[in-house]
Amino acid sequence: MSMERYFPYYQGTPFFSLQQDKRFSYCLYVPPSYHRDDVDKVTLIVAVHGTKRTAEGYRDAFASLAEETGCVVLAPLFPMGASAPYAEAPEEQHNYKYLEFKGLRFDEVLIAMVDEVCAALSKIKPQFLLFGFSGGGQFVHRFYYLHPERLLGVSVGAPGSVTRIDPDVEWWPGTGGFAERFGKEISIEALRRVPVHLVVGALDTETWNVRIKPESWTWRGGANDAGDNRVERLEALRQNLESHGITVRLDTVNGVAHSGTRVLEPVFAFFRECLARKDSK
Repeated sequence: MSMERYFPYYQGTPFFSLQQDKRFSYCLYVPPSYHRDDVDKVTLIVAVHGTKRTAEGYRDAFASLAEETGCVVLAPLFPMGASAPYAEAPEEQHNYKYLEFKGLRFDEVLIAMVDEVCAALSKIKPQFLLFGFSGGGQFVHRFYYLHPERLLGVSVGAPGSVTRIDPDVEWWPGTGGFAERFGKEISIEALRRVPVHLVVGALDTETWNVRIKPESWTWRGGANDAGDNRVERLEALRQNLESHGITVRLDTVNGVAHSGTRVLEPVFAFFRECLARKDSK
């Protein structure tokens, strides 16, 4: 049975368990315009949380854009402890950021969420807009490398670490071994078809929370080579993407440090442009 009949009663939904894997869940924002008879196609905006897992907060932060544009917002929750109790595996706080962790494919979890929502809300189309901040920014730019065909646009907010397209550097600082790890080659041509937005606060220059130490499970050779802070690392990502012919827009927000909600104005502007481009086709 379609879930559509339940949504007139609320705009911000409770969390739903993902039926394919109930360790994971998501919440939605469904604007009232979704139910109008003259609306037949709706775009999904996916907003991915950072390390603290404030999924509902990002859902609510995008509600005004949903009201304005008629989009539905999906906020996934990738909990700690999905593969082991946190006491046994404290590295779980970073589990989703690298797409794969201990056999879990977090990119596939997100696709399952999107497909489940598309089945429940029949007006939503399978291509979507994708945003993530901090740890979410790490996830979304790596997801973009693997699944560009699913995206209408991607906005990458202040990731603590970045993956540059470089087959001579092993994953994750580079993309060496990408196909062996994920079963799919990177398609530069497909990446070029997706609008890319990078955003960071101009004051997001702390180093203690981004420098990766050799004792971390995330350590790889070249882990810190993209720069000392988030501003430098996002600039390095911009340069790398542009060197492959990918058009990138970078917004540096003055007066802002590491705050996801305070960098959303340029994200909203970018998503409006993506929607206008889609509607003009």
